[in-house]
Formats: sequence, C-alpha cells, structure tokens
Amino acid sequence: MSDSYTPTPADKFTFGLWTVGNPGRDPFGEPTRQPLSAPSIVERLAGLGAYGVNLHDNDLVPIDAAAAERDRLVREFKQALSDHGLVVPMATTNLFTDPAFKDGAFTSADARVRAYALHKTMLSMDLGHELGAQTYVFWGGREGTEVDAGGKLLDALSWFRDSLNFLAEYSRSQGYNYRFALEPKPNEPRGDIFLPTVGSALGFIATLDQPDLFGLNPEFAHETMAGLSFPHAVAQVIDAGKLFHIDLNDQKPGRFDQDLRFGAENLKTAFFLVKLLEDTGYDGPRHFDAHALRTEDEGGVWAFARGCMRTYLILREKARQWGEDAEIQAALAAYRVEDEELQGLTGKFSPENARALKRRSFDREMLGRRGPGLEQLDQLTVELLLGVRGGTSTASQPETEVTT
Repeated sequence: MSDSYTPTPADKFTFGLWTVGNPGRDPFGEPTRQPLSAPSIVERLAGLGAYGVNLHDNDLVPIDAAAAERDRLVREFKQALSDHGLVVPMATTNLFTDPAFKDGAFTSADARVRAYALHKTMLSMDLGHELGAQTYVFWGGREGTEVDAGGKLLDALSWFRDSLNFLAEYSRSQGYNYRFALEPKPNEPRGDIFLPTVGSALGFIATLDQPDLFGLNPEFAHETMAGLSFPHAVAQVIDAGKLFHIDLNDQKPGRFDQDLRFGAENLKTAFFLVKLLEDTGYDGPRHFDAHALRTEDEGGVWAFARGCMRTYLILREKARQWGEDAEIQAALAAYRVEDEELQGLTGKFSPENARALKRRSFDREMLGRRGPGLEQLDQLTVELLLGVRGGTSTASQPETEVTT
C-alpha cells in the first residue's frame, strides 16, 4: 500500500547486508533466523523503496573464500544491484570478528596483525571501489583494551594514525578517491575503545596527514551508550564540516549496543535529529545500522526495515509542521532575543568593539529574572509529536501484515 510515508530511492535510505541479514544470534543464544543471501536482500530492500545497501567485505565474501568463489559472489551481487536499481554508497572492513584481531587490528601490539589488517583493508577497498562505494568507514571495534597493563596507549594511537595515513595514500594511488569516515563507540566489544566519542574522533582527525579526506560516521546508539546527546554530537560534526555518513538506529541508555529500530525508544531525540539533518541540507545516505529483534522471523525483518524508513519520513513531516506552527514559532522567536547593535559588537573582535562593550551597562537583575519560555516550547513540541497539533495527515494506514 502506498501513502505519503512510503520511501523512494530519492530519500537515500540504506541498510547494511549485516543489518537485515542479522540472523538473531547474540552472546547467549544461537541464531533464530536462517541466513539471507546478498542478492535476496537487495531484491527485498528494493521492493521496500530503499536507495542502497552497504557492506563489510566478509558480509559478501567469506574470509576464507577462494578466488573463484569470491568472483562468483561479487558477480551475482552486482547483477542483483543492476537488476533492482540499488547502489553501494559505503563499504567497510570486518576487522573485529576473526580471532586474529582479538587485541586490535591497526592498534594491535603485534606488528604482524597490523600488517595483516592493512592487507585485508586494501583488498576490501578494492572490492568497495568495484561496487561503486564512495565512502569508506572505519569502525575500530577491537581497537581498544580491557586492561592497560600492556602500556600501549600512545603507541596504539600512533599505529592507528600510521595505518589511516597509509590507506589514504593507497586510495589516492589507486584513483579511488574515497572519503573516509571514522565511527566512534565508547565500549563493546572491548572494555574501552579508542576514539570513543565524536569529539575524540574529531580531535584525532586533525593529527592525520590529510585531514581533509577524513570525516565521521556518527551512530545514534554509540553516543547514547555514553550517555550523550546524539543531536548535539551530530551538530558538532556538521559544524566541523565532517558529516560524511551517518548511522541511524536507537538505544536504551546504559545498555549493551542494542541497534534497535530507528525511533523505537527515543522519539523526541529522533525528531530533533531528523530536523537537524533536514534543516541543514544533509544530502548523504540515511543508513540504518540496526537489526530486527531476535524474536522475529523473516517477516519481522522486513517489517523492521520498513519501520525504520517510515518513522524517518513521519518525523520529517513533523519537522515541517514544527516549522509552520505559528504558536511554536512565536515561542521560539520570544526565546531568541535579538539585538542588532550588541550582535555587531560581539560578532568579531576589534579594539573599538571591545571599548564600546566595556562602556555598556547591563541590567543584570532583569536578565536573571527573565523566563525564556522553554517549558512551553518543549510542551508544544511534545504535543506536536503526540499528534494533537499541526495538520491532520491524509496518509492511509500501513498494512498490518508483512509477507515474506
């Protein structure tokens, strides 16, 4: 059934092979779903209106695959992409599953592991380029420690830097021209992961040989795991000109990395995130790095994927309504006090501005008494999200059953 919240490729919604392909395994239980082939995932996502599909190297090609098997799998995947009109905007490398990476990949204390990680990543970059990927993500899932007795902290950051510099040069030498995106996460599977938050990753990028090639791939769940605001983190990334890619999902604070359906837990946070992306004109993929609950069968997987996209579109419409709501806009205008003269004095330093500002007198008591009206502004936002403000949608209701 089609309605105003039905996604199209123009919305640039993407999923990973590892997301809808997640078989429902967790640390305490075996898979609850059968594996899905990459071509079948492409076909089903295209039918739901997705734009593309992303992958780690081993999502498509097993780590021990022979050359002939590798070529067959890639050929069949490319044919499915062509048949169904999907693209591969982003690729990455699995540097976390194999036991070789148990103490890190680029930050391993074993030089042989670091060399193997570069070897594996270059081959994965070759694959990504063959599939048309333009962004390459580095999630350092094993780049960290459980204990610091090894004393490798400064060395590890140096090794990490050397590896990224090496791969940036490899990309240019091959004519790939990737944009690289670091993906921060505070912990899990390591006790502490290097570059745990958006701010730490931005600081690290400034130390690289070619920082212009590197940006971020922030993830909703990862900043939430650290007890931080994801819209605040994304705003900082946008302000730095470094939003190269984004991972959308949801998360209960203080829990393991849940990768819940987008909007499943933190609707107000999801709303302000969507509003931020839309208001600032972000034109990259909206990638859903999430998976269906372990309780679900395959039908539940496709209901999950459809729900991620549908929720984003609903929140996008809510953001439009928020911007057109006269009472909300009046409350916002009252909150943001403008003073052209003072803004001129404080916008940029000059000796004249400094002297003029020092001569000014301010009614400190009045400033302290003023109530900015944030309770009312927030309540109006909540009411809009609950559906009692704004226009009435004419969208038809979604079907209640998803078949496989």
